[in-house]
Amino acid sequence: MVEGALGAFEGLIACPACGGALKALACPACAATYADDDGVLRLRAPADARTETVRAFYEAAPFPGYPPRDSLAWLRARAERSAFARLLDQAIPGDARIVEVGCGTGQMSLYLARADRVVVGADLTLASLRLAEAARRRFGLQGVRFVESDLNRPGLRAGAFDVVYCSGVLHHTPDPRAAFARVARLARPGGMIVIGLYNAVARLPLRARRLVARASGYRWIPFDPVLADRAAEPARREAWLRDQYRHPEEHRHTVGEVLRWFRDEDVEFVRAYPSAQLRDEAPDDLFAAQPDAWPPERWLAQLGWIGSLGHEGGLFIMVGRRSA
Repeated sequence: MVEGALGAFEGLIACPACGGALKALACPACAATYADDDGVLRLRAPADARTETVRAFYEAAPFPGYPPRDSLAWLRARAERSAFARLLDQAIPGDARIVEVGCGTGQMSLYLARADRVVVGADLTLASLRLAEAARRRFGLQGVRFVESDLNRPGLRAGAFDVVYCSGVLHHTPDPRAAFARVARLARPGGMIVIGLYNAVARLPLRARRLVARASGYRWIPFDPVLADRAAEPARREAWLRDQYRHPEEHRHTVGEVLRWFRDEDVEFVRAYPSAQLRDEAPDDLFAAQPDAWPPERWLAQLGWIGSLGHEGGLFIMVGRRSA
């Protein structure tokens, strides 16, 4: 990709005002024009007050950050400490068109940008995207582009992506159900949709810690292993504290609730990660279909997630395939 040129990315972005195709960041359909801000495509329309509050929250402290001496090797090694990140990378074809909705500072988008993949990282927060674009340039990656966009009116073309990845985002929107509908429409027929949300059950330990934190004026937060692990890294510790304990908008969800979202939007359930089935082993293929669990089994599995996911906030993954 030539610096500043849209190239293959032009077919993946759209006018947030009318949804029309863009030509050189101009919309022939409604005459709106947009900007390239030193590599970041500015395709965000004004949003409602609650969304703007979330945007301002992340503008003040982009999350997560980059260390002083980073590298592409560091980024990949850090990402691959997560079994989920490895599974996601292995499941995505080498020539896929990928969008990460709510990419933050772009670390997952940059990790997935290998082989012949074309990756778009979209986020509400310009400060985060500038960090992502600076890292892209440092790492010399050409197959990824960052876009300032809002889920209410995404500057992304509907039905254009083979894989839509959106983790840790929908539960910070005013209406997660409506936001999911807009995310699902970005996938092509047969494309994969990977959603990460706070689980209503597995989030309980952090919510209990948050009550203690607020009562103590954030001077004492017991039993948080992430804060303990980051004790020697004040900036990363503060970023986790803000994101998990002081966020202005948060919702929590269950497997059954998200299954209803899938059915409403013609998305076929593929699997939950961790599995919502009892005694199920970790998958070899994240995109391999798994039968839906019996509802009581789903609840028992989610209770088990308190132990396996609760220490880091209770984030779980749901994978679906958009119906052809």
